[in-house]
Formats: sequence, structure tokens, C-alpha cells
Amino acid sequence: MGSNTSKPAAPPATQTWTSDQPVRFSQELIDSLQASTESDSTRAKTLELHIQSRVQAELAALQAKASKDFEELSAKISALESESPSKSKDQSAGDKLRDLGRESVQSELEELKKKLKERRVVKEEDEGVAKAKSEVVRCLRLNDRRPLDCWREVEAFKEEVRRLEGQWVEGVMR
Repeated sequence: MGSNTSKPAAPPATQTWTSDQPVRFSQELIDSLQASTESDSTRAKTLELHIQSRVQAELAALQAKASKDFEELSAKISALESESPSKSKDQSAGDKLRDLGRESVQSELEELKKKLKERRVVKEEDEGVAKAKSEVVRCLRLNDRRPLDCWREVEAFKEEVRRLEGQWVEGVMR
């Protein structure tokens, strides 16, 4: 079992297939193949020339389209320049766009300034809240080791904040 190898030592040199019936070609086919002057290299050259001519035709069409588009765009630009004369004749297109951008930014800045002025100014701190806050701070400084002794001041501060929030809600609901 293990003494013989599973593959033959050398592959057969050639293989010949035989059929039961002989292959026959018509005499016309044989004559046309023998009479043809076209070889593989001439067929390849012909194909290469055909491909090159198609590429050149496509390239010429693309160049014509690009030049047509360029002419149309340059005509549009010149028409726009003649319709709206700018501040100075020697400005480039980039300078014109920059000026337009600068003007729009300036107008947006003005609008934002107006909105900021319209907003209500933050009101001064309520006197009751400020007093309660200062009482909490004073108590915590005096009782730095015992902060829980300041519960009365903290409750008074919370009550003032509740009162202020209630006033704000009433103002908003009106």
C-alpha cells in the first residue's frame, strides 16, 4: 500500500484523442484559409490601428466640446462684466467675489448686533437672594468644621431662590 506512489513517475509526452468518425472540413474552408494573406500579426496591427483611430476621434470630440464650453463660459462672463460695471475695472474675479463675501459678512454682523441689543440685559441680582447668599457664606466661614450647623441659612437661601423663580415664571406666563 505505501510502497507504490500514487502518481506516475513521468507524465505522458503527448496525448492523442481518437474519434470514431473522421473530422472533415469542406474544401472551401480549407481553400479560404490557405488563400488568406492575413496572419496573426497583421490582424493585431489592424485591430490596433482601428482602436487608435477610435481613440483619436473620441479625443477630438472631447476637445471640441471643451472648447465650445469654454467659449460659452467666457461669453457669459464678458456679458456679466458688461452688465454690471464694478467699482474698479482692474479687479480680478477673485477680488469681486471677495468683495461680495465681505459685504454679506458685514450685513450679517449688523443683524447680529441688532439682535444682541434687542435681548434683555441680565438683571441685577435680587437683594433678598444676595443677602441670603452672603449669610450662607458667612455661616460656612464661621463653622468651617461644622457646615451642618448652617441649615437655617441654607433653607432661607432656597426659599429666596424659589420666590425669585416664581416671579420669573409669572412674568413669562403673562
